[in-house]
Amino acid sequence: MIDGQTALFGFIAHPARHSRSPRMHNLSFDYWGLNARYLAFDVAPDGLAGTLAGIRSMGIAGVNLSMPFKQAVVPLLDGLTVRAQRIQAVNTIKNEAGKLIGDSTDGAGVFQDLLHQGLNLVDKHVMVLGAGGAGKAIIAAALDYGVASVTVFKRNNECYAGVQHWLEQLSTTTSVPLRLCAYEDQVRMQQVARTSNLIINVTNIGMTTAGTPLPISIIQQLVPQQTVYDVIYQPLETTFLRLARQQGCATYNGLGMLIWQGALAFEFWTGKQMPVQQVRQDMLASIQATPPITAQA
Repeated sequence: MIDGQTALFGFIAHPARHSRSPRMHNLSFDYWGLNARYLAFDVAPDGLAGTLAGIRSMGIAGVNLSMPFKQAVVPLLDGLTVRAQRIQAVNTIKNEAGKLIGDSTDGAGVFQDLLHQGLNLVDKHVMVLGAGGAGKAIIAAALDYGVASVTVFKRNNECYAGVQHWLEQLSTTTSVPLRLCAYEDQVRMQQVARTSNLIINVTNIGMTTAGTPLPISIIQQLVPQQTVYDVIYQPLETTFLRLARQQGCATYNGLGMLIWQGALAFEFWTGKQMPVQQVRQDMLASIQATPPITAQA
């Protein structure tokens, strides 16, 4: 029951009504018997500063953020966790007596999922396809899990040099080899795919567009000792995952990332662990009942 003591949490984005976060967090509040609710707020792009002021003045306990606010919010906050500092982006904010502290749980969500699936990440060589916001979060988070190296493939466009500079700085401060390769260099792509223990797709290829993020000829050279992760969760099995599974690879979709980034945010706010198995069952049923995403004409 909502009363005068109910703590309010929320999701801030534009658009926001599609979010599955309210379902996940309200189930978790109910599991723990917490007097709290989580709502979605569609905030206009020019309304971020006012929204942050409202969070402070109304005592909203915490929020998640998505596009277009993950980077724009950083200068408006009072502090950042180490994870958020590395990528200068935030998807979670905690209100500590009026001080707003930002965290980034997206990337860690992938590796928490893999750890709980039983994958040992220490000394593993990781290949990441894509270096947008989620890609950078995953690259930065990998450094906390003992990986041996990360090789990133990104299209050689106007952002390429900036990503390369960021990776060089991050590699210098962490002593973990971080390499950037042009997505168009398929000879190099084939070499890296053969020697990587873990391949992560962070592009949208397979969700709203047809095709696979690796050429089929390269996928067909993968072996059962390799793990393939696709951050897409609708569809639950992309063509990329299906072909990798047929090669004997362990394959995982992005549902685990979605749940574990939420679980890390939930713990950041409440100090309690999200009931991950119950949330997974509920989210899976919700996704399976949702019409598939189709490409726009």
